Amino acid sequence: MSVQTERTDTGQAAGPGVRKTDVPPPADGTGTGPGPAGRRGGASAPYLLLLPALLATVILLGWPLIKNGILSFQNLNPRQLILHLTEWRGIDNYTDVLSSPDFWKVVQRTVVFTAVNVVLVMLLGTLVGLLLARLGKRMRLVLLLGLVLAWAMPVIAATTVYQWLFAQRFGVVNWLLAKAGWSSMADYNWFGSQLSTFSVITLLIVWQSIPFVAINLYAATTTIPKELYEAASIDGAGTWKSFTSVTFPFLRPFLWATTFLEVIWVFKAFPQIFAINKGGPDRLTETLPIYAFVEGPGNQHYGMGAAISFLTILILLALTAYYLRTVLKQEEDEL
Repeated sequence: MSVQTERTDTGQAAGPGVRKTDVPPPADGTGTGPGPAGRRGGASAPYLLLLPALLATVILLGWPLIKNGILSFQNLNPRQLILHLTEWRGIDNYTDVLSSPDFWKVVQRTVVFTAVNVVLVMLLGTLVGLLLARLGKRMRLVLLLGLVLAWAMPVIAATTVYQWLFAQRFGVVNWLLAKAGWSSMADYNWFGSQLSTFSVITLLIVWQSIPFVAINLYAATTTIPKELYEAASIDGAGTWKSFTSVTFPFLRPFLWATTFLEVIWVFKAFPQIFAINKGGPDRLTETLPIYAFVEGPGNQHYGMGAAISFLTILILLALTAYYLRTVLKQEEDEL
């Protein structure tokens, strides 16, 4: 009886066996049906889920950035802090910084330092990641464990270890070099010159950065279909040809993204350089973050330090924009 009623309600256009519940409900504009309103509601759902993270970013990063920008236009010293005075300088802080030859020397030093570290990190990290892909299960587990431990070590703890390793009198490195026949290195001061200090800092940063690149690259290699390697082998491709024709095209997006992250991470490196030698000797190893700290809180000219830090952000954004433009141009050329 119920079946006959359902057929009568659906009309003759509905074939036998078609129930009323099988007919899709009309779009009522409430966003719950399959109509345009419903599709719009579904499309906005991801943005609503991202909203808490965006709000947290604006509060935790955007507001301090705005405060730093306001501070960069002020003359803020201990006197102003104690008396709660606000003295505006306009763009004088920026004019003083940009007209200083020391600032441009630091900018040049920071760019060169970043470039050297990023090249070494990406080269060595890629080699280690490819090695992980070729090792057996046990050796891969051992190497992964060592990489994770190096990555998990706190920055200050790792820096302290390197200070001990390269200490002038009781350092392990000097002792090993003296035992190997270089007796002149028994009392060598690694932190007494610009080049040797930067060498130690570079070794520390590269050592800390390789695990991130290697582990992520190894994870990327696991997504490459094995059939492609088999096809390349059938075509007579050797190890290098398989890498250039199969492995590298799959890893290229990962390499671009990782290089971008490493540029940011190395450019703003602060604790390694400051803890090693505080930008010494004679401020010859200061990069832009160290320079901003020394000129700002170090010399108690907080407005000047804020201006330097804001210029640092702008320089990093310029480098990032240039890098992204290069990547997008290469992708367009490939298409």
